[in-house]
Amino acid sequence: MEVCISAIETANPPYRIEQAKIAEFMSTAHQFDTREKQRLLALYRATGIQYRYAVIPDYGNPPGSYEFYPNNENLEPFPATKFRMELYRKEALPLAVAASRACLAGPTSVTPREVTHLITVSCTGMYAPGLDIDLINTLGLDPSIQRFCINFMGCYAAFNAIKLGHTICSADPKAKVLIVCVELCSLHFQKMPSEDNLLANALFGDGSAAIIMENDPGADVALAVQSFRSDIMPQGATDMAWSIGDFGFEMTLSAYVPEVIKTGIRALITQLKENLRVPVENFDKYAIHPGGKKILQVIEKELAIEKKDNYYAYEILKEFGNMSSPTILYVLKLLFDDLTSEDRGNHVLGLAFGPGLTLESMVLKVVGN
Repeated sequence: MEVCISAIETANPPYRIEQAKIAEFMSTAHQFDTREKQRLLALYRATGIQYRYAVIPDYGNPPGSYEFYPNNENLEPFPATKFRMELYRKEALPLAVAASRACLAGPTSVTPREVTHLITVSCTGMYAPGLDIDLINTLGLDPSIQRFCINFMGCYAAFNAIKLGHTICSADPKAKVLIVCVELCSLHFQKMPSEDNLLANALFGDGSAAIIMENDPGADVALAVQSFRSDIMPQGATDMAWSIGDFGFEMTLSAYVPEVIKTGIRALITQLKENLRVPVENFDKYAIHPGGKKILQVIEKELAIEKKDNYYAYEILKEFGNMSSPTILYVLKLLFDDLTSEDRGNHVLGLAFGPGLTLESMVLKVVGN
């Protein structure tokens, strides 16, 4: 019996905004002069991002036509956390439903009533009764379904959901687990031009992703879970953090994160390989969370792989930016959709990072009929 990811689907809000337009919005919001604006534009060009999605159209609109932020020079009164959470409650569910329905209609065709466990993942909003109950009611899942919520764990949270799904399926051969990640990072724009805020504002976007986990799905192609390994780098605890402020959630994201990751990634991979039931000398494919271009470059150097080996991460970064928890599932979907019968037996290395500073890794094997 092998626990597998048998379907992966994604969904985004309607506003697809060019990175250059977002930079213009930010420059205006920060009230930058010409020199400061040029520095900001250079930062945005360096991200490797071309587009991001948002539930708020303002980031692509000129001043005077905002729908969420006040139409004045200093954006005052700046939207409070309560106002932002009201929009989260309105917009998170449709995205999560779209990703979930597409996933349930995928190759394995799991019906809503067949889903035995629901795991929701988010760090950009909360309410109760929450997203989990709203999904049960909207999708027509069994009201007696077992449900779990993974909140406020950031960019690596999908790994914890997959671990939980693996545990559930290992204990119950008939389990069919639906995992849904949804993040609305665009709700949390901070206008104070600190280095942390400028970097976070340049990277994050909105999106949702859903996966099905089950035992031996019988699909043409699936990803069988082989091994996990996590580690915490306490020296990076202050370099990546996420807290609730009066005007949205506030991110700490320093430029030192890639260096912290660099110090721990080799040991993490060594231990991950030791956990495998069948030894793997080298990985065939890579699904790495695109937390930023520098992070991807550091990992490539430490793992002695080329940029082309990390193609899926760069593509997602370019087209979507960093969407926090769903992002690694976007990378996996792009990889998953490329798989053929010739890839069976290949091993995929997955990596993600987040507050703590936490390093998460897993190995998946391509299987199928």
